[in-house]
Amino acid sequence: MTDYPTPRHIGVVNWLGLWTLYLKEVRRFLNVFTQTVAAPVVTTLLFLAVFTLALGRAVEVVNGVPFAQFLAPGLIMMSMVQNAFANTSSSLVIAKVQGNIVDVLMPPLSPAELTAGFAMGGTTRGLVVGTATVTGMSFFVDFSIQHPFFVLFHAFSASLMLALLGMLGGIWSEKFDHMAAVTNFVITPFAFLSGTFYSIKRLPEAFQTVAHFNPFFYMIDGFRYGFTGVSDTTPMLGVAVMAAVDTVLLLVAWRLFSIGYKLKP
Repeated sequence: MTDYPTPRHIGVVNWLGLWTLYLKEVRRFLNVFTQTVAAPVVTTLLFLAVFTLALGRAVEVVNGVPFAQFLAPGLIMMSMVQNAFANTSSSLVIAKVQGNIVDVLMPPLSPAELTAGFAMGGTTRGLVVGTATVTGMSFFVDFSIQHPFFVLFHAFSASLMLALLGMLGGIWSEKFDHMAAVTNFVITPFAFLSGTFYSIKRLPEAFQTVAHFNPFFYMIDGFRYGFTGVSDTTPMLGVAVMAAVDTVLLLVAWRLFSIGYKLKP
């Protein structure tokens, strides 16, 4: 007697579909591990070497912390978030340009599941790159984690934030030039003006005020606080800001998937 296939029951959440989408996003960057993980680690170590050699003697201590230990968390964070952003943005833009975005939209995945799958894939890449970078940098910088909660929280929340921004950019972009514009005119300025390479206490008072409106500042400052115990603002304020920003971005991404903005004809 032949057993005919029967419809698969899907509950409130399509866990199998969500897991499949997540695995697709993770395997997508692991298949080119040298480009997506090893290369960012090498680039970050080069940044550390260049800045330490160029400024190490002139600026030996920042906020009571040796310059290399002050600089390292910011470089690690930048490497993490840039790769989280790249993972989701490139995945969506490539799918749209090649015309196979329909392969993601047709399966029985809700807008929330699509949002979660892409977001967690990008977040995973950010965390993998961050872990690899910390491991590589530990041979050159004396790390001592002072507050593990802040390290873990900001690593996750910052990677999630940039993964969501990558999703929004990927949904909005219709070609690679659009995505490059988002990277060059939005992500890079916010990142470089966030206190990655310096303490904002060295800025004029007016610019310090402006820096506090930059969410990238809070992810850098909170992550650095976790390693060094020194911060430029109240650490718990950074936690609240990151949680609020991630929540807003999640809702926006979910809404765009719900209405099919620039995804459906």
